[in-house]
Amino acid sequence: MADSPLVVLVHSSPVTTKITAVLADEELLTLGEVAERLSVPVTKVGDVLNAHKLAAVTIDGRRYIPAALLAEGRLSKFVAGAITVLIDGGYDDEEILAYLFTEDETLPGRPIDALHGHGAREVIRRAQAMGY
Repeated sequence: MADSPLVVLVHSSPVTTKITAVLADEELLTLGEVAERLSVPVTKVGDVLNAHKLAAVTIDGRRYIPAALLAEGRLSKFVAGAITVLIDGGYDDEEILAYLFTEDETLPGRPIDALHGHGAREVIRRAQAMGY
C-alpha cells in the first residue's frame, strides 16, 4: 500500500480568513515586540489588551498586534479610544481590526490612518454609531 499524503484540517472562520487578508501587508508584532517598542514588561502589554486599549489577532495560536496601532513608541489615545468604543458596541478584536484596516473611501483611506491624523474624531464618532 502506498503512503497516503498527510491531510491537516485547519479550522478557519470567515472572520479569521477576512482579517488575515486585511492584515496581509501589515507589520504584525508579537506581544514581546510590542513590549520592547513601548519599553514596558510584556505583562503590561497583556494588561493593555485586557483593558481594550489595543487589539490582537491570533494566527497559528500566537497573538499579534498590528504595528500601526502604536504611535511612535507609545500607545495612541485615539486608537485606544476607538477600540474601547467598538468593544463597548459588541465587536471583538478581529472585527475591530477588520474595520480599522479596511479602506473607507468616505474618510478617505483606512480608519487606522485617520486615527493617527486629523480624522481621529470622525473615526471615533463612526465607531460610536456602529455600536447602536
